[in-house]
Amino acid sequence: MGHTLTYQALALEDVMGGDPSRQTVSAVLDRAASLFGDAEALVDGDVRLTYTALRAQVHTTARALIGMGVQPGDRVALCAPNSRHWVVAALGAVHAGAALVPINTRFTAAETLDVLRRSKARAFLVESEFLGRDRLAELRGEDLPEIIVRLPADWVDWATNLPSLDPDQLCDVMFTSGTTGRSKGAMSAHRQSLGVAEAWASCGELSSSDRYLIVNPFFHTFGYKAGILASLLRGATIVPQQVFDVTETMRLIEQERITVLPGPPTIYQSLLDHPDRKSYDLSSLRLAVTGAAVVPVTLVERMQSELSFSTVLTAYGLTEAVVATMCRPDDSPETVAHTCGRPLADFELKLGEKDEVLLRGPNVMLGYLDDPEATAAAIDPDGWLHTGDVGRIDERGYLSITDRLKDMYICGGFNVYPAEIEQALARLPGVAESAVVGVFDERLGEVGVAHVVTSPGFELTEAQVIEFCRGRLANYKVPRAVEFHPALPRNAGGKVLKHLLRKENA
Repeated sequence: MGHTLTYQALALEDVMGGDPSRQTVSAVLDRAASLFGDAEALVDGDVRLTYTALRAQVHTTARALIGMGVQPGDRVALCAPNSRHWVVAALGAVHAGAALVPINTRFTAAETLDVLRRSKARAFLVESEFLGRDRLAELRGEDLPEIIVRLPADWVDWATNLPSLDPDQLCDVMFTSGTTGRSKGAMSAHRQSLGVAEAWASCGELSSSDRYLIVNPFFHTFGYKAGILASLLRGATIVPQQVFDVTETMRLIEQERITVLPGPPTIYQSLLDHPDRKSYDLSSLRLAVTGAAVVPVTLVERMQSELSFSTVLTAYGLTEAVVATMCRPDDSPETVAHTCGRPLADFELKLGEKDEVLLRGPNVMLGYLDDPEATAAAIDPDGWLHTGDVGRIDERGYLSITDRLKDMYICGGFNVYPAEIEQALARLPGVAESAVVGVFDERLGEVGVAHVVTSPGFELTEAQVIEFCRGRLANYKVPRAVEFHPALPRNAGGKVLKHLLRKENA
């Protein structure tokens, strides 16, 4: 049943399979230092690192971690904003033979502690003071990993050898929430993380002449794999930005002659709408890759005509597969706006029951960390990853996402799972039941609205509900509005009819 398609033009066995220098992160960095040694690898404020210097710092960090007790197969958790410190610490952990476990900097202390415990992290590398919070202070008194390193760190080099890495060795564990509200750690081997990075770089025609402003958080697969790893593969210059600020973004584009700027549509809309845009020279821009929300045709056209982008692409991916489909540089604005492109990275694509998007290929995750039941539910015996998204495939093999089997919505580029919010609300005295839905928002794409039924004898206000959520959930998960009901609409089987709630907020 459904439309099956295998796209072979970017077959990774052709571009990577025979090249061991592209099969492990350590080999990729060695290759980059050899090919692009004196070229700028990373620019962060006043600090400019060549590829040779980056490799040296990464090796020092790796040896320091080994000296502290990190061993091959351990997991190293990392919580820090986009900066050179994140890049060096992450690559250092991987070079030490550990699996990297990035942690969302917007997580609350409880969410961070959950990832640390379930990943069984041996070390925790953390830039604790960021966005007005001290993350280590918030975790004081908790049972934390035995090795704690506060970033930025003065890494002490140890005279020790670095371990040899294998392409099938665990490279990273990227935690993502599930529809049950419980986060799951998607595991990828070195060859897989590099495989999707190479496919993205090939499709975007990334090269050593590119200067890549990475606003997408490094703790997400896009910032880490389609950002850092893709740049290492091609010798591009990494320019990290901690948080999106439109004025700072324009300043960096002009100062650093940025050529590549991916992100959600809201980033480009903010650039286009800024009153001072014409005061900055943004003419160096050439490549934009967007998605995670509706992309109007007019936005694509304005990005090309007013922001100098010669190439605007849309893509589709998820933590379990990273980048699965992508438009191509010669696609029309209509194709870019209305589809997510066609498969890459050796992915097969088809539609299953109820037109669910199914993916199969060498870069589908290894599975969920310590969760065989969730793994079996996500990947069927034939190797197909069930995404939970509903789509259609046109005669050219281009995918369009039309709906979600899951209730997940996307707020400012971040996936939000209502079940997690509903579980948090269940702990608020006075909440008998709740249902959270995503509704359209011009700036963020979608925001949450909590529909609440109060317990008899209780009265709650919108402000009380939102404040309760703020103390327990990352900011992008906090509902932006609350509506109270005597009862939630349900079908004959007792299931809440969320589509009716969405209509109320449309």
